[in-house]
Amino acid sequence: MSNSNHIETITPILKNYLVEPYFVEDFGSVLKIYSNKGNFALKKIDPRTGTDFIRHVHLLYQKGYNRIVPIYPTMDGRYAVLHNDYLYYLMPWMSNEQKEDRQQKNHQLFRELARLHTLSAKEIEMNKEERTEHYEKTIQQHEKQQEFLDGFIDECEKKTYMSPFELLYCLYYNEVSQALKFSKTKFEEWYENTKDNEKARMVITHGKLSSEHFLYDDKGYGFFINFENSRYGSPIHDLLPYLSRALNTNPKRSDTAIDWVYNYFKYFPFRADEKLLFYSYLALPIPIIQVAESYYRKSRPKNELKYVRQLQHRYWHLKNSEYVVMRMTEMDAQAAAAAAAKEGAQPQ
Repeated sequence: MSNSNHIETITPILKNYLVEPYFVEDFGSVLKIYSNKGNFALKKIDPRTGTDFIRHVHLLYQKGYNRIVPIYPTMDGRYAVLHNDYLYYLMPWMSNEQKEDRQQKNHQLFRELARLHTLSAKEIEMNKEERTEHYEKTIQQHEKQQEFLDGFIDECEKKTYMSPFELLYCLYYNEVSQALKFSKTKFEEWYENTKDNEKARMVITHGKLSSEHFLYDDKGYGFFINFENSRYGSPIHDLLPYLSRALNTNPKRSDTAIDWVYNYFKYFPFRADEKLLFYSYLALPIPIIQVAESYYRKSRPKNELKYVRQLQHRYWHLKNSEYVVMRMTEMDAQAAAAAAAKEGAQPQ
């Protein structure tokens, strides 16, 4: 769309803010507006998203958390404008010039996320029946997944000539199975620890945590954007997808990812039960099981090369996640042993 068309489209929206656009740059769902009142970002969203997230942003501001790019109100006090079947909201434009390397940026992102979680944390009443139901459903899923893994390897091993995918699956089977068992054990420990708890800790989660949604102003301070999926939930919901994406690489021992998490824990320490749940979900080998299921269900002809590559990549993801989980559980055990030794050494 040309600049003049953009200006034509957005002028009626910006009138609500008494802003006159001179020039527009298109960045997909965000437009950069050059105007009589400075530079702005105009974000377009699906109305079905709703504007609940604005309530969360305001709540965080009220609690003293100001590392969110502010959303400007219109002259009549609305925080979004409905125009041609879309919702629009206006923010200041962030220069986002990185004055530090990616590692530094991730450290700042996790520190700010921990502050956001700390300031919004609250205890929520938990229904014991619901918790038990969630537990039973999850264990049932684990058992179904294990059944599939076992059934598929039996079928592969009956063949005189296995396909390349089946051969590779047999090679990985033990490790996938172990990861699933580890995840299930941690989940069972979590349930044992929490089944009598009447409350659980909830925070405002960002909902779409990404380094692309953490921008810098011209002073070098980092701010979150894109809060449209924010809601009250477990802090784990922010950490897991971010880590999972970061670990979706070639094989590597990601001490960097462990650093990020411990940097976060420094400002928002997880309780013992939250850690168990975190480890259970991080170790869960869902992606590799999904590839095996997809291959098993697909009728011939199958694209062996495509499936073998997928299986290999998901295996690397599993191994990368395994390293992080094992290293962190090891560090926890060392810290607990040191604390116990220190306590034992103190005079009674």
